[in-house]
Amino acid sequence: MAKRNAVTGKNQRANHIVSAVDENGFCLGEKRVNEKSNEITAIPELLDTLNIKGHIITTDAIGTQTEIVKKIRMKRADYVLALKGNQWNLHEDVKQYFDDEDMLGKCAYAKTVEKARGGVEKREYWQTEDIAWLSQKKDWAGLKSIAMTRNTITKDGNETSEIRYYISSLPLGVDEVLRAVRGHWMVESYHWHLDVTFREDSNQTIEKQSAFNLNILRKLAINILRIYQIGKKPMSLRMKRVSIGTNPEKHLECILAL
Repeated sequence: MAKRNAVTGKNQRANHIVSAVDENGFCLGEKRVNEKSNEITAIPELLDTLNIKGHIITTDAIGTQTEIVKKIRMKRADYVLALKGNQWNLHEDVKQYFDDEDMLGKCAYAKTVEKARGGVEKREYWQTEDIAWLSQKKDWAGLKSIAMTRNTITKDGNETSEIRYYISSLPLGVDEVLRAVRGHWMVESYHWHLDVTFREDSNQTIEKQSAFNLNILRKLAINILRIYQIGKKPMSLRMKRVSIGTNPEKHLECILAL
């Protein structure tokens, strides 16, 4: 789950849209946030429209709310939710746990190393079910484990790191946490395609419902581009869009058959 601001005309408040994107980069649904509300209330409404049984739900930190967790568990799904300042006490408790080297050494651990963004990116994951000490445990439905990730990028001799913390209903099994966290990064890729492939931020549609409808069409187009193959070699979504745009009649019949 992630929030997205769909651009409208100048001097108008943008549409705030909560989207459900799967780990393959397909948008499964969306909900426009009421102007008098926020995404915290929109996320449960979006979840009500989806069959999430047996799946793992991830959100940005703003979605880490006790009522949202109750909704996820009520619909018989699991969660891996990011912790930041909006849950300050819980965040600090989890951080202090993982800051203890002795505790960290007892956690389940996984690591991946790959080339990325012109450098080398090392991603490390820790998970533990040792949460009996956590005073807020009872407030979070189904809470079974906590996790930490550290992403270290080495590029041109410089090294930068980012650490994130999570709560989860998953039992011990760090590979599942790895998959869930990596899957959530697909949301950032999805937003990138809205910005770059479809230049949504440059759009100045004045009427808000029209802007919302165009956002739906762009997401539908991304879904189609992900599954539509042109030729035998892999092609970026942007190049697929260019190819289809230069000869739409050639591709239309194949796209309609998808």
